[in-house]
Amino acid sequence: MGSVPLLQIFPSINIPLPMGAIYRRLGYKRGVTKVNERKREEVGQYIEYAASLVSLKGAGIRVPLERVDPPLIVLKTGADVRSVRLAGLLNGCKEALFIGSTSGSVVMDAILEDTEGGDMTRGVVIDAVASEMTDAALDWIIGFFNRLLARENARLTRKRFSAGYGDFLLENQKMMYDMLKLYRIGVTINENFILMPEKSVTAVVGILA
Repeated sequence: MGSVPLLQIFPSINIPLPMGAIYRRLGYKRGVTKVNERKREEVGQYIEYAASLVSLKGAGIRVPLERVDPPLIVLKTGADVRSVRLAGLLNGCKEALFIGSTSGSVVMDAILEDTEGGDMTRGVVIDAVASEMTDAALDWIIGFFNRLLARENARLTRKRFSAGYGDFLLENQKMMYDMLKLYRIGVTINENFILMPEKSVTAVVGILA
């Protein structure tokens, strides 16, 4: 009989705007890309507007590992995963941390509206902001659990793995979705294992004792 890990839901995540990452996603390179003042001000306004539409939420759950025998990873919940790459990340770990975050549906509606309405520039900026803020929310969740783990003289691996990367098949997204109960933060999953709203992500991180 598998044990039942404790799920942590984060109904609201507040983070600073990851400006550097946003501009890099937009293709700007410090000291290389030349932008006039009017264009810089316009992009800055779009970034602020996009940030006002983002509603970051997340979830995380620590799951004990029964064994890691590449490519097989057996969780103490009774579930199992096959991935040589993920097994390599979890080598030496007794637990794994499953995490997920979303930027919400309002910002996705804005991206669609701008894309279909012809305002491609603003749509691209909003997309970049939503993507980077969703990813930054995962970093925030990792930081939250790292602070808790420090009390146990444990820490998280520096790398994380997402379903669909390498040999960690996208179909594993369903198991992670169910484990994290992502419906509680407004996320759904379709028959192709794609999370909706689109700016929603999951990942696995190893816990090193």
